[in-house]
Amino acid sequence: MEKQPPNIDSRLRHILRMPQEIYQASGIIVNGRRLKSFVFTTDLAIIRNCDADAVFAVYPFTPQQAISDAIIKYSYVPVFCGVGGGTTRGLRTVQLARDVESQGAMGVVLNAPINNLNLRAVSGVIDIPTVITVTKFGTDFEARIEAGASILNIAAAAQTPELVREARKALPDVPIIATGGKTGESILRTIEAGANAITYTPPSTYELFQEMMKGYRE
Repeated sequence: MEKQPPNIDSRLRHILRMPQEIYQASGIIVNGRRLKSFVFTTDLAIIRNCDADAVFAVYPFTPQQAISDAIIKYSYVPVFCGVGGGTTRGLRTVQLARDVESQGAMGVVLNAPINNLNLRAVSGVIDIPTVITVTKFGTDFEARIEAGASILNIAAAAQTPELVREARKALPDVPIIATGGKTGESILRTIEAGANAITYTPPSTYELFQEMMKGYRE
């Protein structure tokens, strides 16, 4: 029987814990650090008060260096930064990738629409992993890897486990991060399909406050 490690908690801090099912994944070792759980947020309050192995800082606005700098500077754990690939692309994406590397990011994340030429340009100027997002079936996974992607990030909503399985069949040894959904059952399905690590979207600070206020009123 595996002995559980000692656990020390703060008297005041309330830590948002990642679902335990995530830790059944193999993880991805990046520069000697094993990463299994990625918290999908740019909320610094959550980033500073959760037990994720790393941060997936991707958001639905044009990437800005001020945002990535703040997240990297104040995070306890490694940060993978979104640098565009959808609306933002071309030389601007290349420059953003160089900037977040110099700020201390562990990796960059590119959106699915980016073409392989732009992907190659990004991966060619940085010395940190390039993560390419995959959202649909029929993607040429091999071409993405040949263009310089180090890791696949599979995000296909309810179809994620099936898309992970398709990617794993095509590329048995390539690292895969995937969205795991909200339940332990969906996370395990994604891991069993072949994901090495899971991105988890936490409750918002509004939702967490609701629970706290409910307790205060009782």
